[in-house]
Amino acid sequence: MDLDVFVSVHRAEWDRLDALLRRRRRLNGAEADELAALYQRTATHLSLIQSSAPDPQLTGRLSQLVARARSAVSGTRRASWRDVTRFLGQGFPAAVYRARHWWVPTALVSTAIAILLGWWIGTHPEVQSSIAAPSQLHDLTRPGGEYETYYSSHPAAAFAAQVWTNNAQAAAMCLVLGIFLGLPVLWILFENMLNLGVGFGLMSSAGRLDTFLGLVLPHGLLELTAVFVAAGTGLRLGWTLIDPGPRTRRTALAEEGRAAVGMAIGLALVLFVSGAIEGFVTPSGLPTWARIGIGVLAELAFLTYVFVLGGRAVRAGETGDLEAVDRSASVPTAA
Repeated sequence: MDLDVFVSVHRAEWDRLDALLRRRRRLNGAEADELAALYQRTATHLSLIQSSAPDPQLTGRLSQLVARARSAVSGTRRASWRDVTRFLGQGFPAAVYRARHWWVPTALVSTAIAILLGWWIGTHPEVQSSIAAPSQLHDLTRPGGEYETYYSSHPAAAFAAQVWTNNAQAAAMCLVLGIFLGLPVLWILFENMLNLGVGFGLMSSAGRLDTFLGLVLPHGLLELTAVFVAAGTGLRLGWTLIDPGPRTRRTALAEEGRAAVGMAIGLALVLFVSGAIEGFVTPSGLPTWARIGIGVLAELAFLTYVFVLGGRAVRAGETGDLEAVDRSASVPTAA
């Protein structure tokens, strides 16, 4: 295709579309129809230029023109409570359900690694001595020591907010960094499991494993599940870059990326709940069985939400992606 000839033939149409867009609020019926037709033609022109004779400056101009025209033709849709209801009732649980083949194995393998690390640390005094001096280990694990006072060292509300912020940041990093073939996600997971394994091992070596579990399980079940979901989704996003399947790599990354962004919002809400449990329930005076029971109920509620509500939404065709009207326009192939 001769780009100069193509531009000279269609420049008038693009200029006309630009002129109509500048006064789109004052168009009559015929002009509105003309704008819609020119939008479709210009989108086709953009597609042809991108595939046959890509020119950065011209592509940029036409892309901007097509985006403005699409906004004028389709209108701007405002978010509503319907969007919130759809997201919480269908989109988010469906996205988590669809990613289950990634985050469930991630959870099982990560938990096994944490237990093995805990066993190794707890049964090898030389490893414990490499972590801290004996006096420091005693201060960590004794009754009323640092492991126990950690959860009550700050006002509950401030502590819950701090925990929520830290965990939401870790989950967001797992989702975002997955695009780098998943390697940063594996490192974040290992750091979390190492911290858990160290606490497990040190407290078990001091004969206080029951106390450790009573402090970790109330909030940890839901918190770790959210981290595993984020990590599994990040790994899936990285694998999409390697193997997009029947979709083009660009389309696959766009679809999975949009679902991951929505999942980040949903997981922030889940982590808000786990943070509230960690701030108000874990350090409370409730019996251990009651605190662990609250954590188990929260975990079961989330899993039921995902596998029942999410499974039903997926079978109904939900993918966790944005609705079609909110996605980027698909370029027409004919005008």
